[in-house]
Amino acid sequence: MIRLARNDDLFQLQDIEKAAGEAFRALGMDSVADDEPLTIDQLRTYVAGARSWVHADGLDFAVAYILVDIVDGNAHVEQVSVHPEQAHQGLGSELLDAARIWARGHGMQRQTLSTFRDVPWNAPYYRRLGFEDFDAGSWGPELRRLMEHEAELGLTRWPRVAMQRPAVPPG
Repeated sequence: MIRLARNDDLFQLQDIEKAAGEAFRALGMDSVADDEPLTIDQLRTYVAGARSWVHADGLDFAVAYILVDIVDGNAHVEQVSVHPEQAHQGLGSELLDAARIWARGHGMQRQTLSTFRDVPWNAPYYRRLGFEDFDAGSWGPELRRLMEHEAELGLTRWPRVAMQRPAVPPG
């Protein structure tokens, strides 16, 4: 079941992020795996803004989540994570669709994100869900600043890409 995230989910969201990040070690991306999740205060901002959803199990326990920012007037996926024990069940796709519906309901034209180009569960996965790469010439000023910030954090040691898909699925 997908529902809005609540403050009582926040520690679980951090645990999901840490567990999901471990997969990066197999690709030699230890610094990504070691990256700390957002703080409770940062996560609380997403809950307060109703821009975070969880996929909850039958006991209403969060097993996956998504965080959405508004970047250049678009719904920008800040983070989507699925606990490894729940992976490969379509939970991430369902959360992305929920955020897409939210974007459409708020009059946004696109859903955007930035991700690692060559990590199998990153850009190739998003392409299967209808996201397309878009180049720097098409970025708005906020996305440009976000991509520059990612470079400052050292994330561009591995190729990064910005992606988008329409908020309204093609007919």
